[in-house]
Amino acid sequence: MMGKRWIAIGLSAAVGAFGLSACGSSDDNSGSSTGSSASSGSSGGKRYDMTLITGVKGDEFYITMGCGAQAEAARMGVKLNIQGPDEFDASQQTPIVNAVAAKRPDAVLIAPTDSKALFAPIQQLSTGGAKIVLVDTTLDQPDMAVSQISSDNVAGGTQAAKALVQLIGSGGGKVAVVNVKPGISTTDQRAQGFSAGVKGTSLQYVGQQFDNDDPAKAASITKSLLAKNPDLKGIFATNVLTAEGVASGLREAGKKGVKVVTFDAGPKNVEDLKSGLIQGLIAQKPADIGKQGIDQAVAALKGQPTTKRITTGFVTVTKDNLSSPEAQGALYKASC
Repeated sequence: MMGKRWIAIGLSAAVGAFGLSACGSSDDNSGSSTGSSASSGSSGGKRYDMTLITGVKGDEFYITMGCGAQAEAARMGVKLNIQGPDEFDASQQTPIVNAVAAKRPDAVLIAPTDSKALFAPIQQLSTGGAKIVLVDTTLDQPDMAVSQISSDNVAGGTQAAKALVQLIGSGGGKVAVVNVKPGISTTDQRAQGFSAGVKGTSLQYVGQQFDNDDPAKAASITKSLLAKNPDLKGIFATNVLTAEGVASGLREAGKKGVKVVTFDAGPKNVEDLKSGLIQGLIAQKPADIGKQGIDQAVAALKGQPTTKRITTGFVTVTKDNLSSPEAQGALYKASC
């Protein structure tokens, strides 16, 4: 989960926009279901019952993932229910996992909110007979999963570093990361890739701070970073809500000239790109992750081979290439 002009500033991110399938759902895709009888789909003689457990409700990345999963579920004749916690937090996601396990679905697609804390609840799902597909995030011990599907997060973080090197220029300067919280596989990897990407460059990495996926806290962290480092030149924000907060912090501080590259491409992120608060969006392919998650679960249930690890690409979106079909196809949805 690229435009020619972005290549001009040194990015070489994987290309290829994805088409997001339209489907009816609630705004946060929570508790929605879709599907038709197996005789009209391609899941075989049984209508499979699946659940997608997202990392958090209301996040456009997961909403877009749900759209892709719903469209594919309808095509395959699968009944799909989508749930997610109010916050990206293991203590909120675990009860949802336990409740889903009690219903004994055929398969569960899940984005674990913690790589360690969700192991036991997800293992319980697997022990109960559900086929497990890990989407977006993963576990430290993912052996129970028939497939893991995610973006190349390390590469994305490295691309963000390369982008800031080019945006800031030969003079270099201080850069920082505003991240979600430790223990999330995807955002940990993005920060890891960024740290590796700035080594040997003109940039001075001053470290990362965590906002607990709270835009207000991300804004506060941004203003604190600026106060402590008035010569700060760049920020890498690691997800949708963090990026919203970083942009707000820059706006509130009246700080111009700080270059920002973010992971994800939600509607608010796009607005901030247009206004110049953000210079680059590394858009994942959440709809494709959702689609492939359904495909892998169906294959596992039918006793067919599955792909243990699937890495999806990403599209880098800038103000210059925003109107291109490739970039437009990469933007996330607030609803299906």
